[in-house]
Amino acid sequence: MRFSALLITLAFGCATASAAGVKIERMLPEYMPASSFARVSEFFDGKENTRGATVLRTQSSSRDGFYFNLRTRCESAIDVAWVELQIITPAAPEVRTESFAVSLPKGSHLIRFGVTGKDWPGPKARPVAWKLRLIGADGAELASEQSYLWAKPDAPIAAKTN
Repeated sequence: MRFSALLITLAFGCATASAAGVKIERMLPEYMPASSFARVSEFFDGKENTRGATVLRTQSSSRDGFYFNLRTRCESAIDVAWVELQIITPAAPEVRTESFAVSLPKGSHLIRFGVTGKDWPGPKARPVAWKLRLIGADGAELASEQSYLWAKPDAPIAAKTN
């Protein structure tokens, strides 16, 4: 009886640890031209060399775009998770949502999530606001990061009077 209780406790403890054990170490949003992804090895074998990073693109045939370079750290590997990006671009005021399934290995890992090709207005454009979330297979949020402008203030700022 005690042994089965111990197993149940350990099972729930591991599930909680994997959900709570995901951390965003660093987030670097930036425009990246296709040349940023060119490697000599690709010239010979025709395959994109990601140097161990996970590269996700809204338009798989285009590498030019605005990328969210996300460095994660996981206490244990997660086989199925989702990267969800909510973004307001200069081209449209509506929130656009993109999501992709990923696997998160144990330890540190780089994910490059790109809004690419016709989905991005151009090299000089910057997002108006964005929020990126890592979501577990059960729908629970594992970690998130957002731009300053994503959260709107509760009350408008009163105009200064002189």
